[in-house]
Amino acid sequence: MAEFVFFGGKGGVGKTTVASAYALKCARAGLDTLVVSTDPAHSTGDVFDQEFGDDPRPVEGIENLRAMEIDPETEVQEHLQETKRALGEQLSSGMAGEIDLQIEMAHRTPGAYEAALLDRFIDVMRDADCDRMVFDTSPTGSTLRLLSLPDLLEKWVDRLAHKREKSIDYFEMAAIGKQEPRRVREGDPILARLQGRKERFSYAGEALRGSAFYLVCTPDELSVRETERSLSTHREYGLSVEGVVINKRTPEPEPHEEGRGARFLREKVATERERIDEMHESFDAPIVGEIGTRVREIKGDLLAEVAAELDVDV
Repeated sequence: MAEFVFFGGKGGVGKTTVASAYALKCARAGLDTLVVSTDPAHSTGDVFDQEFGDDPRPVEGIENLRAMEIDPETEVQEHLQETKRALGEQLSSGMAGEIDLQIEMAHRTPGAYEAALLDRFIDVMRDADCDRMVFDTSPTGSTLRLLSLPDLLEKWVDRLAHKREKSIDYFEMAAIGKQEPRRVREGDPILARLQGRKERFSYAGEALRGSAFYLVCTPDELSVRETERSLSTHREYGLSVEGVVINKRTPEPEPHEEGRGARFLREKVATERERIDEMHESFDAPIVGEIGTRVREIKGDLLAEVAAELDVDV
């Protein structure tokens, strides 16, 4: 199994439950495991009845398991301030006000949230000392945008570096006429920073391509269709989905149960069975778990039950 394991899917399908259950399974198998929540609607703390923050903390009562919850809004603000600081070191004070305004505007554009979160992803993936890192991700759309960023940003940095090199050459030519330009690229702080960014994005791309991805869905029409689209998009990005977990299956009533409620449940179970059969036939990723709905919140012993129902290697 890969070092990094991602669980994604439509909002409300139970990604946190499944990711936490898998993390528990890994920890009980003796792996030093870290579960990382990047979903703005954090509920990892609810699953383990414990508060978590931006740094890994041991999960009480469970050996080998730590958890952390990354706050995307905080990451965006810290990314904004770091960008301002880095540019401020390279530009004249007279340009600072205009640059700050442009950066503020850029951070309101689509993709800024994912770009800031990607930086934090890279830090966590590089720095965390564990055997298995399990990511409970944001809803599908945001996660797919994030996963597409490393290759896109690496190409973008290449273009910026090329333009910077050309600007250095033009500056030198203007300064010394038509003589041969002096070699001043080496040691240029902007080129050095761009190279550092490229290395980070390259690492992220390689790490993601070597990661294991699992999609969580429920047996309803909207969730199934979104999962189908997500499988296709993962393929386009060169990311292999190892399996699909079907969550919140409706329990079938006992044979002797009659009445309106029992008839409703039987019809719902039959409809879900048709969709599940369709997923088995049409999805190019295997179904690695069919988890039934529980009456109570899934935590404690119930989380261990869900972990046992996951046919996912540790």
